[in-house]
Amino acid sequence: MLKEYADLVIRNVKVYNSYFKKFDMKNVYIVDGKFLYIGKDYDNVLKPKKIIEGKERYLVPGLIDIHMHIESSMVSPKGFSDFIAGCGVTTIVSEPHEMANVAGIDGIYEMINAGKDSKIDIFYGIPSSVPASSEELETTGGKIDYEDMKKLKKNPFVACVGEVMNYRQVIKPNNLEITKFIEDLRKTDKIFPIEGHCPALVDLDLAKFLYLGINADHTEHSLEELHQRFENGMFVEIQEKMLHKEVMDYIIDNNLYEYFAFVTDDVMTDTLYEYGQLDHLVRKAIKLGFTPEQAIYNATYTPARRMNLFDRGVIAPGKLADFVLLDNLEEFTVSSTYKNGRLIYDKNITDSEDNKKYFSKPYYNSIKIKKQEKDVLKIKVQENVEKVLVNVMELKDKSTRTSRKQIEMPVENNILKWEDSGCLLAAVFERYGKNNNIGIGFLTGDCHKEGAVASSYAHDNHNILVAGSNVEDMILALNRLIEMQGGMVVTNKGEIQADLQLNVGGILSEEPIAKVANKLSGIRGKMIEQGYNHYNPIMSFGTLTLTVSPELKITDKGLIDVVNSKIMPLYEIL
Repeated sequence: MLKEYADLVIRNVKVYNSYFKKFDMKNVYIVDGKFLYIGKDYDNVLKPKKIIEGKERYLVPGLIDIHMHIESSMVSPKGFSDFIAGCGVTTIVSEPHEMANVAGIDGIYEMINAGKDSKIDIFYGIPSSVPASSEELETTGGKIDYEDMKKLKKNPFVACVGEVMNYRQVIKPNNLEITKFIEDLRKTDKIFPIEGHCPALVDLDLAKFLYLGINADHTEHSLEELHQRFENGMFVEIQEKMLHKEVMDYIIDNNLYEYFAFVTDDVMTDTLYEYGQLDHLVRKAIKLGFTPEQAIYNATYTPARRMNLFDRGVIAPGKLADFVLLDNLEEFTVSSTYKNGRLIYDKNITDSEDNKKYFSKPYYNSIKIKKQEKDVLKIKVQENVEKVLVNVMELKDKSTRTSRKQIEMPVENNILKWEDSGCLLAAVFERYGKNNNIGIGFLTGDCHKEGAVASSYAHDNHNILVAGSNVEDMILALNRLIEMQGGMVVTNKGEIQADLQLNVGGILSEEPIAKVANKLSGIRGKMIEQGYNHYNPIMSFGTLTLTVSPELKITDKGLIDVVNSKIMPLYEIL
């Protein structure tokens, strides 16, 4: 039953209407956390308990990010979501496959519980590819199977199936857990969203992917690949690396506004702190030719519909009163953010720091290996061999993909002498206490040239990756990381240059975002100083263990031939 009064009215604001994609000066009345009436002055009838003078500012729906990963920010769900309230974001759909790799379905429940007190709504996608490849190619702390997926589907915080990443395997005859789940799901729930991950997939292979019901994609594409997705009815999610003038012009010229949304996917803390989140993409889209009205539409209305969140994304009677007051439309300058009609951010109010721990005790002690000695990185070769042809991962700027390069290296006293090869030694240490594997490989190309980098934030298995120009710096970085119970470390010439502790599952911090951002920026700066020539060195390094990203990667099992899904020998004897 409706109340005889409004809880809140915002008067004299330029209200965005999603259906006409334009602003009109109106009053907005809110009852029980929902919009009741948007129009002229009805104060005498609705008798508002609280009045806010809009002062002719702009009032728009709260932004909705439907494809992202909280873990990419390296901070807790609550810390992350409370911060992005200041970016005008009121709803996110996070895909927690990073924590699922660390701890399986229990890790997902931990993420859900850790975010329940957040200022905004956090929904989750069901991780569909944990491990990303297979247990034969990598060791993870947990896995997600068919039964886990069925359980997660029943959880009220779950909104979709997360990105199906093993896209080459799923379109072939297979016994994948996600295939079993999709077949079952499409019999019981025909409209439940299934997110995809299919870079470079085209023609018949793309059609097979869509035929399975996996009908959205967020990965980077050429215009031809983008065209094939739109023409085949795929919902396209545009992240920042796809925000180019030619892409925006293509969407405008073909009137494709209804079939895409802006998403952030992976945003690291220092970038988040400096530039913002989904609001940053809205600003960038406007600069690339979108009208503000259209950019807002594709950050609110279309993402809400994609995720069947029909109770939000628009300012209209009966919808959730999730909205943002803007001081400047073109720059999308957030003055305040409201969730369910309640103020959750004001630019003039500074929140106090939250020192509460949100995870269970085991998550703060998840690195299960002891400190290591230098000899563990000696590479033994069989007797009577003088040189070998080594398979090396070549890194390239502007991409997380690698290529295979072969380099000759000498052997002395049955030990591979790699130090003068122009390559970095890389090693992955299994850190869950399951098998103590150590995978060995080499790097060249646009990576650091001196010192060492170690990280337990290593997609998707999150074992410990360390790579360096000398064993001493590698062991120093590795042991510091073990001591911190996770994180990132940069060393050079026997000294620690920068470090960041990520002691929640080895991938998250509960420190304030500003502090984590500063530490991560220090890591990034030192990596670049030591020669890492990449637009995003942290992402480049962290995806060297990603077994679904071509061409050659490394795990605790060794070098992985991603294209053929098999382990590749480290070297060939000459």
